[in-house]
Amino acid sequence: MMAQIQKEKDRLDLAPKKFNMWLFIFTSFMLFAAFTSGFIVYSGGRGHGLNVKLPNAFLYSTSVIIISSVTLFLASRAAKRLQFDKQRLYLWLTFALGIAFFIIQIYGWYILAYKMNIYFINPNASQSFIYVFTGIHLLHIIAGLLVLLSTIRGTYRNIPQVMNLYKMEMTSIFWHFLDIIWIYLYVFLLLNQY
Repeated sequence: MMAQIQKEKDRLDLAPKKFNMWLFIFTSFMLFAAFTSGFIVYSGGRGHGLNVKLPNAFLYSTSVIIISSVTLFLASRAAKRLQFDKQRLYLWLTFALGIAFFIIQIYGWYILAYKMNIYFINPNASQSFIYVFTGIHLLHIIAGLLVLLSTIRGTYRNIPQVMNLYKMEMTSIFWHFLDIIWIYLYVFLLLNQY
């Protein structure tokens, strides 16, 4: 079975597509690194910290995205074991958790703007970085949700197992990257609250 899957994988030549995914992830990582460096230069050079306690919504969204990585792992494991009903279930759970993450993040913005009076444009540009970090991450979450939907759609179309596993692998790489980046951003913001 595995030899047959490897043959099919070789026939489809999926390596260039995987390389493109890694290239996108590297580029995204560099984007977030550039923004965090910009924050450090701005806040360190001018003595401006965030001077704000982050809304608890960001803590809750962190928990949600970590759980979503667990459900995606379970979906991948189910796919490898040919348990397609479980795979679909865990993929839908991951998608729902991704939507929940998105909504909680928007609620975090609501708290910042309407409860704490911290807007994107304000005298302390360090605080604007909260919106920049979370906003760019949310754009990546939208892309991740689209990738998840493509993988879910494939499970209903009875695509060949080699493509199913490939889609699961690509989705997992991207989604776990989003998880890691968010944890990095959240910890970075926590460390720079004051």
